[in-house]
Amino acid sequence: MTELPQTLTDAAQALRQSTVTSVRLTEAAIAAADASDAVLGTYLTRFDEYALERAAAADAELARGVDRGLLHGIPFGVKDILAMAEGPTTAQSLVLDRAWGAGRDAPSVARLKAAGAVITGKTTTMEFAVGMPDPAKPFPIPRNPWNPDTWPGGSSSGTGSGVAAGMFLAGLGTDTAGSIRIPAAFCGVSGLMPTFGRVPKSGCVPLGYSLDHVGPLARSARDCAAVLEVIAGPHASDPDCVDAPFSPPEFDGDLTGMRIGVVREHHFPQGSDPALEGVFDAAVAVLTARGATVVEVALPYWQEMITADLITMGCEALAYHRTDLSGRWNDYFVATRAMLALGAQVSGADYVQAQRVRRVAQDAIGRLFSTVDVIACPAISVGAPSYESLTGPEGQIDVAGLFQLIHTPYWDSVGNPVLVVPMGFTAGGLPLSLQLAGPAFGESALLRAGDAFQQ
Repeated sequence: MTELPQTLTDAAQALRQSTVTSVRLTEAAIAAADASDAVLGTYLTRFDEYALERAAAADAELARGVDRGLLHGIPFGVKDILAMAEGPTTAQSLVLDRAWGAGRDAPSVARLKAAGAVITGKTTTMEFAVGMPDPAKPFPIPRNPWNPDTWPGGSSSGTGSGVAAGMFLAGLGTDTAGSIRIPAAFCGVSGLMPTFGRVPKSGCVPLGYSLDHVGPLARSARDCAAVLEVIAGPHASDPDCVDAPFSPPEFDGDLTGMRIGVVREHHFPQGSDPALEGVFDAAVAVLTARGATVVEVALPYWQEMITADLITMGCEALAYHRTDLSGRWNDYFVATRAMLALGAQVSGADYVQAQRVRRVAQDAIGRLFSTVDVIACPAISVGAPSYESLTGPEGQIDVAGLFQLIHTPYWDSVGNPVLVVPMGFTAGGLPLSLQLAGPAFGESALLRAGDAFQQ
C-alpha cells in the first residue's frame, strides 16, 4: 500500500493528483485515533461519521473540478474552546454552560468548513486554556506521543499531540501565554501564533481578551501558512480583528538578504537541557547557510512583558469567571483556581500600568524590527517534562517550576507573530524547537525562514 502523505501540503497535492482520497486520509486519521487516543487523551469529542461524510463530499467535489483550496479534504482537529455546531464546547471544564456556543461555529471554524476541511473532532485543552490537568476531574489527561509519560504541553494539548500522532494533518489551537507554541515544541510539530487581531477570536471561550490568539498547528511552516490564509481576515463579531488577510509568500528556500536577530539572553537559564546550546547553534548555522545575515540582539523589556502577560491574563480571566468562581469554586481545576486567585490579588492600577508598559514594549520591539526581519531564539530550554516531575506531594500537577524555562509569554504581551518549528533533540531524545518571531503582520518573513529551515 502506498504510504500516505505526512503533511497538509503534500496531501493536498496528492488529492489533486488522484493518488489518495480524502476518505482514505480520514480513515487513516480515525484508525490512528482508535489506536492511540485512549492513551494520549487527544480528543474530548470525536466526529467520525461526520468526518467521513465530509471526506466523501470533498472527494466528490474535487472529482467534479470544484476545488476549495489546499485545505479541501484535509483532516483537522479543533481545540475545545472554539465553538463548532456539530458538538458541545466544554473548555474541558465542569463549569462552562453546555449551551455556550451551541449550534454555531466560531468564525475560524466556519472558515475551515468553507474551505472544505474535514474536522474529525474537538481536542483536549487545559481547563479554560490555562493551568494543568487535574486528575480529580472527569476529563482525559493529555499525553505526549513521543513518550506518554510526559506532558504534551498546553493548553492546546490535544491539537499538538493529535498532529504528532497522525490523528489529523493540522488543527486549531489558541495562544495566550504560549498555548500553541508549547505543545508544538514538546510534540515536535510546527505551530504559528499569528499577530494579535489577524484572526478573529470570537467564538472562542476567552482567557485574556487582549492576549488571545487563534492559530494553526501542523507538520510544517508551509502547512501553517496554508491554514493562516484561510482563517485570517476581519470579522464583525471581533472588534480587535483588523482587515489584514494573508497570502502565503513564495517558498524557495532562499533567505538571501534576510536579517535574522539571534537572542541568547534569558534563553539558556540554569536547568536547560545539555543539548540545547549545540542544537540552537546548529539551527542558526542552517539559517546562515540558506543566505540569512545573522546578528546578535536583545529583547527589550523582557521581564516586564512576562510579568505583564501574567497580570493581564489573571485580571481578564477573573473578569470572565468571577461569578462562577464564587459559587462553583470546587468545580474548577486546582491550577485554574490558582490563576484566577492571582487576578484577584492585582489592583486596577496594576492592570492599567501593565497595559501602559505593554505599549512601551510594543514600540520598542517595533524599533528593533526596523533593524532585523526575523528574531530567532529557543522556544523552551528543555524537552517535554514527565508528569512525575510535575506532580507535587498531594498529587497535584504543577507547572510553576517550568516558568523560567519556557520563553513564550513575552510575545503574547507584545502581540507579534511567532512560529515554532522543531530544531533537534534533547540529550534524552525528545524534541527541542526554534522560535521565529516577526514584526506585527510580518508572518510572511518568519514563515519563509521556517520553511527554508525545514527544507
